[in-house]
Amino acid sequence: MLAIIDSHTDPYWNLAAEEYLLGRFDCPVFRLWRNSPAVIVGRNQNAMAEINYDYAVRHGIAVVRRLSGGGAVYHDLGNINYTFLDACSRKESSSDMFRRFTAPVIAALAGLGIEARLEGRNDLTIDGRKFSGNAIYVSGGRMMHHGTMLFDTSFDEMAAVLSTDTSKFSGRAVASRRSRVTNIRPHLPQPMSTEEFMALLGQEMAQNAEIYDYSTDNLTAIESLAESKYRTPEWNFASGPAYSFRKTGRFDCGTITLSARIEKGIIEDISISGDWFFTRDTAEFCEAMRGCPATAEAIAARLSQLPVSDYFSGITPSELCGMFFD
Repeated sequence: MLAIIDSHTDPYWNLAAEEYLLGRFDCPVFRLWRNSPAVIVGRNQNAMAEINYDYAVRHGIAVVRRLSGGGAVYHDLGNINYTFLDACSRKESSSDMFRRFTAPVIAALAGLGIEARLEGRNDLTIDGRKFSGNAIYVSGGRMMHHGTMLFDTSFDEMAAVLSTDTSKFSGRAVASRRSRVTNIRPHLPQPMSTEEFMALLGQEMAQNAEIYDYSTDNLTAIESLAESKYRTPEWNFASGPAYSFRKTGRFDCGTITLSARIEKGIIEDISISGDWFFTRDTAEFCEAMRGCPATAEAIAARLSQLPVSDYFSGITPSELCGMFFD
């Protein structure tokens, strides 16, 4: 088995690295890594329903879609992630995979004085409180098992960025299940920093493995994949399932209720009702917005080309854009 103790903290790069390693390496691989603040959403989730988008933008928190299913999770430098890549067997169920790959993590934590256990199908807990969620992705006879490990994560930031009004969204997207969580740090027999813990955990996990350093070709290919896929709004926001949302906003000039259907990241249909004042027909505005990518940048650009004040007297383009995301 190869072991990679990764120093990269760019979440876009790190998710690209997982896909690259899964597709290019035939041998078993273990990887330990961290992300700067980010929300990592499941493959089948509606990203906008999982996050407080305005908070994420204001605080520089990246939103990145991963290959595997499951719910949205918050990462920061106080969270350590681990990944196992290996061959998979049709005879092995997902539950078997979760047991197989969490067992060495539990054993390594025991070596550091932490008594953890697997509960349910894919959660690791300490004293009944979750500190690790796990997910699996299978492709071409290879499988990827990855999990979080809350060590000293900011729960305030986690709650703020994962908090949003999901009642305004509907569709086939998978909603995240909120769980009672704990950090590992308070349960340590002796104090240590996140970096010290990660180094010791890496030593425990890689005892019988060969340490691998990325080649120049590896680094170039991963960066190319990050740029072409994982840094794009098309992957992170548009590749999720179709969904609809409805939101009401109250302004000095009146009340507006905006309803829209998003499919493949595009505004397929939109309608607006309310008691605001206008000098141009709202149907004309709705027609102009159909076909616009459902990203903040694209909507802001489209609104900048329209006489918004004629359609909605006293409402700015920024306020109207906020109806889609705040």
